[in-house]
Amino acid sequence: MRKGVVILVIIVIAFILLFAAGPFYILEEGEQAVVTRFGAIVTVDTEAGLKIKLPMVDTVTKYSKKIVSWDGEAQRIPTAENQFIWVDTTARWRIADPAKFYESVTTLNNAFSRMDDIIDSSVRTVIAENLLKEAVRNTNYINEKNEAIVAAEISPNKANVAQVMASDEELKIYETVDKGRELLSEDMFTKASAIMPQFGIVLEDIVIRQIRYSDDLTQSVYNRMITERNQVAQRYRSTGEGLKAEWLGKLENEQRSVLSQAYETSEEIKGRADAEATRIYAEATGRDPEFYEFWRSIESYRKTLPEFSKTLSTNMDYFQYLYQKEGTE
Repeated sequence: MRKGVVILVIIVIAFILLFAAGPFYILEEGEQAVVTRFGAIVTVDTEAGLKIKLPMVDTVTKYSKKIVSWDGEAQRIPTAENQFIWVDTTARWRIADPAKFYESVTTLNNAFSRMDDIIDSSVRTVIAENLLKEAVRNTNYINEKNEAIVAAEISPNKANVAQVMASDEELKIYETVDKGRELLSEDMFTKASAIMPQFGIVLEDIVIRQIRYSDDLTQSVYNRMITERNQVAQRYRSTGEGLKAEWLGKLENEQRSVLSQAYETSEEIKGRADAEATRIYAEATGRDPEFYEFWRSIESYRKTLPEFSKTLSTNMDYFQYLYQKEGTE
């Protein structure tokens, strides 16, 4: 009886130790696991749930099934024309084959280290094979947009500016892009994704996050941009000066026309006024010639006498209404 109790106690203790050692493990949603026994892969679990393992013998290594981001360091890379630029890229990837991932890299840190080498190499290769314009631009929109419409919208004379700007071939001063930044990213992805499967990794994409000029290239780029903007500004100024001269010419012609018409009208009015005055004078003279002669003499005295500094004699016909032998009337 006592021997049976001892055996039962031993069995209970064994079960307690067994459960304490952890014969179970749980896989959460979005996780996958590689179970190894003495370093060899026993099984791979990719479905969530409660799983069984041999305690103290099996080792469970869990990996995420989710897409993981990779952020590389910015690289200073020469383009095909030996112009140095800084390229900063990012990528997304996931573990597609946990067993192969465990055998090749085992840990995420090792995976990131391998990806640094592979992706950085593909980025450097693609950038070095292409011209600077392919890396810094994505489309030819800058050459395709209608500059004439843009110029016409900001001008008081839209038709003339549109005509001038549309005929200016120098507006398309930018080189044509054959690939562009988006296709370069696809080339980087193609080169890098061909190597990733041997590590159990699937590369989702590679994106050029930022491209900036190196210090030795920045100033030359700024100078070129300034020159290009000055050329465009000079075209606008020339167009504006031409329109100004055109409008000033129209204004001068209209001014001369208005003045000519006004002069003609004024002369007609003066002529009619002189005729009317002559008629009135003639009518007044016909009614009383002596009074008319007297009035004309008085008006003449009023204008001329203030101009005389001295009068030596008034014994003349001109002063007949100022001086008479009988005295002033």
